[in-house]
Amino acid sequence: MNLRKRQRGSVEVHTSALNDIMFFLLLFFLLASAVANPNVVKLFLPRSSSGQSIPQKTINVSITKDLEYFVEKKQVNASELYQNIEVYQKASPDLTIILYADRTIAIENVIELTDIANKLKIKLVLATETKK
Repeated sequence: MNLRKRQRGSVEVHTSALNDIMFFLLLFFLLASAVANPNVVKLFLPRSSSGQSIPQKTINVSITKDLEYFVEKKQVNASELYQNIEVYQKASPDLTIILYADRTIAIENVIELTDIANKLKIKLVLATETKK
């Protein structure tokens, strides 16, 4: 009778390949979250081949294809646009407006906002998408 115990092999799980995959997934999600656009209002922006740097003290004004106006993601009437922008200007005198206008709207709606910016002596920049 053989009373010797049989030697069992050790079971190991190699996770080095899984670590690499998890690292790349983490890196991908970090980069994707940094590039994500914080603008909630969905618009089709006109395209431009050159880009500009954005100043630090800015507010976002959006005009949708249904002519709805948004100042910093808050919907306002066209008649209240001047007063809303003036409040931001009083808080920051060297303010710049970034205008997100849908490419399907008439240019006269953009000019109305340009007139408001000129009356308040505020810089206005039209946001565009880059050509691919």
